[in-house]
Amino acid sequence: MGKIVELKNVSAGYTGEVILREVNLVVNDHDFIGIIGPNGGGKTTLLKVVLGLIRPYKGSVTFFNGRESSHGNIIGYLPQINLIDTRFPISVTDVVLSGLMSKEGILGRYSGKQKKLALETLEKMGIHNLRDKTVGELSGGQLQRVYLCRAIISSPRLLMLDEPSTFVDTKFETDFYEILKELNDDMAIIVVSHDVGTITWYVKTIACVNRDLHYHPHSTITQEQLAAYNCPIQIITHGDVPHTVLKTHNH
Repeated sequence: MGKIVELKNVSAGYTGEVILREVNLVVNDHDFIGIIGPNGGGKTTLLKVVLGLIRPYKGSVTFFNGRESSHGNIIGYLPQINLIDTRFPISVTDVVLSGLMSKEGILGRYSGKQKKLALETLEKMGIHNLRDKTVGELSGGQLQRVYLCRAIISSPRLLMLDEPSTFVDTKFETDFYEILKELNDDMAIIVVSHDVGTITWYVKTIACVNRDLHYHPHSTITQEQLAAYNCPIQIITHGDVPHTVLKTHNH
């Protein structure tokens, strides 16, 4: 199992405010890490640091090739909010192709091989029939699968997702995590989620982020452990299904 990225003593934030403090984390091939924590605790900031979108105030982010940046197609990313305007008449296939970062731009010229790869990726996600539709014609669940196709078309070594099930229904959420479980055979995955009860069925390990990062080397976690990690999340149960709610977050 090879190392993909390592964070050493990383502190980061915005306009001088420290959001993450002295974070240490190693991501290896085929890891499936669930990131949990309160709003404002630094979960998205952590992803942005790994992506190179935020430069740490201190510490280092080193990739498996020894460089302090995500050169090449190492990382696929599915943000919480995508900036593609669904009113723009762009086809599903073109959205997926944009994940290849063509030098010609989002609607640039792609080779026949690249177009074939896009169709194969759509087929892998079970949405090959949507290839010619525009993004404005899709449901929230369909659109999220299209964005996932865009994130994985370059066969990244690490896939990162920020609250991927925020705008979808429960049925799609289950299907989506089953897809991620299959993708984990080919790549490491980091997923940020507010729902501990859902992700613990799929992830292998958990990291609690509330300014500090506490790595939990198992997929199951108790209320007592959350308290010890200063992670103000309360696990509640509806029937046999665990869910979570956020307690008041104090800086």
